[in-house]
Amino acid sequence: MAALDLNVCYQQLGFTEAPFRITPDTDYFFRSPQHLRALAHLQFGIASGELTMLTGEVGVGKTLVCRYLLRHPPKGVRFAYLLNPDQSYVDLLGSIYRDLTGQIPEDHGIGALQRSLSHVLLELAGRGERVAVLVDEAHRLGGNALEGLRLLSNLDTEKEKLMCLSFVGQPELERTLSRRVLRPLSQRISIRFRLKPFDCRETMDYIRHRLRVAGPRTRFQFSPGVMMLTHYLSGGVPRRINQLCHRSLLAAYARHRCDVSLRMVLRARREITGLT
Repeated sequence: MAALDLNVCYQQLGFTEAPFRITPDTDYFFRSPQHLRALAHLQFGIASGELTMLTGEVGVGKTLVCRYLLRHPPKGVRFAYLLNPDQSYVDLLGSIYRDLTGQIPEDHGIGALQRSLSHVLLELAGRGERVAVLVDEAHRLGGNALEGLRLLSNLDTEKEKLMCLSFVGQPELERTLSRRVLRPLSQRISIRFRLKPFDCRETMDYIRHRLRVAGPRTRFQFSPGVMMLTHYLSGGVPRRINQLCHRSLLAAYARHRCDVSLRMVLRARREITGLT
């Protein structure tokens, strides 16, 4: 089905747009208790200048929490957001410099970059601005890059830190930091939080939330039984919930229905996973 046809489909079902896209759209940020706690942990780390680590399995909403924080930043905070940390330490320094200044560094040598960043951090601190470096997909960072970021975060004045670090990644990050060589960094991380999949009630509230945001006047619905089956098949992982609901919704549309059946959810699962 073409993209234009899909838009017509959603409109005919009473939606303004696709309610179950898997992109990290902050308009759909679901204020579950644990997602709010994850957000609060990141905010506290920034306010206190302490190193923070947020972990969770694939698809539980880590990046969406990051994007929401960037969209609603604490007052007086300037962010450097590293979405692709799978690069050298020098490249990471360059990315931080570009995010903070909007300029490409003239000298790409490691010593020059460190001096330039120190100057930028001191200048921003003098203007009353704090700097937060938010590293998404941090489990992909190598040991050298992690150690380099730790040393960079040591920059401070007599009163406060010039830069705070927040690592966001899959549970592999925890295992990486447990290595003896990275113990100095691990010991400095004083704020830790792990996002977990939804329980059944949260899954049901999540589905209703996305339906309400995308179609406040729609008559389309998922019955409690369908939502409970969706929770069971998805394991409560938001990305999997979105995939199942998206396929099921299209199946209902093809049958000229405004509700999803249990059979549609089971078929959606087979189409997504290839399992029979």
